[in-house]
Amino acid sequence: MANAREEAEVTARLASEHGISEDAVRVVFDALRRGGGTMAQFSHAEFGGMSQWSSGMTMVGDMFNDSLKAKLNAIAGELSRYLREHPVEHPDADRVVSYRSGGTRHAGSWWPQELGNPSSVGSQNDMRYAVFPLKRRLVIDDHGQTTSYDTGDHQISGVSQAQSTDSSLTFVSQHGVVRVSDLARADGAEPGHL
Repeated sequence: MANAREEAEVTARLASEHGISEDAVRVVFDALRRGGGTMAQFSHAEFGGMSQWSSGMTMVGDMFNDSLKAKLNAIAGELSRYLREHPVEHPDADRVVSYRSGGTRHAGSWWPQELGNPSSVGSQNDMRYAVFPLKRRLVIDDHGQTTSYDTGDHQISGVSQAQSTDSSLTFVSQHGVVRVSDLARADGAEPGHL
C-alpha cells in the first residue's frame, strides 16, 4: 500500500530529475489516479496546457515540443508503474477533471448518475465525453444531445477530434483507433454518427 510520505518522495525525486515543479508532478499523479493508473488527462502550464498520456500515446499542449513529450512520458510511465505496485483508494476518487477548464468538479454533472464516476472526461468545441470503463460505457454530449455507447472490451485511453466540418471524435484503445460511429449505442439504436 502506498502512503503519503512515499508519494511525496517519489514526487520530489521526479520533479528534481526532470527539472519541473513538484506541483506539475502531483497534477500528473492525480490525473493518473483518476485514470486507473493507465491514462491521464490534465492541464498544467509546465506541460504547455492541455495534455494527456497513456502507454503508447503522449500529447502535450506544446504539440511540437518533443523533449516535453519525452519528459511527460518518462514521468507518467514511472508514476503508472508506482500506482500498479502500490494500489490505494484515493480520497478524491469521486472527483474528475474537466479537460476544457483544467479544474475539478463533482461527478454526475451531465452524464447519467447511474454510471457513477468516469475515469476521464473531456470536451472539445461543443462536444463533451465521459468514459466509464467499469460500466463499459462512453457518453457523449453533442450540442446538448447526450448519447451512451457500449465500449465492449475497448479500454479507452485517449481521444481526438477531427478538425473538419463533421466534428467527429475518435478514441484510442488497446485495439487501436476506435470511431464512435463503430460503437453500438447503449440504448439499442443503430451505431452513432459522431
